[in-house]
Amino acid sequence: MDDEKERGPGIIDAHQELVRHIEQSAGRIRILSILTVVVAAALAVSYLLQLVLPLTGTTTVTVDLTSPSNIVAELVVFALVLVWLYVGISDLRFSSRIKNEISGARSKERGIQDRIS
Repeated sequence: MDDEKERGPGIIDAHQELVRHIEQSAGRIRILSILTVVVAAALAVSYLLQLVLPLTGTTTVTVDLTSPSNIVAELVVFALVLVWLYVGISDLRFSSRIKNEISGARSKERGIQDRIS
């Protein structure tokens, strides 16, 4: 009986942490989704312009890879990738930790059931 009393607050804390993490992750995922839509729209417009460009008579284009606008665009995309990676890693760590805590709680629950039976 004492184990159940000690385990109860731990389960409640784990549940509260799960709910808090889901709420925080939902906000991050929403922001990342919006950024993804913006980047995808920009890429779509860019590719459409590249498809239309030959119809205007332009067959070759020179690109200055040292142009500040090109460098800024590359840095922005790189920053988005890093943010996406951070969220993925933090969600992976959280889910691994919760999986371990749940399996520990299940084993304790089986132990309690065995003692009761």
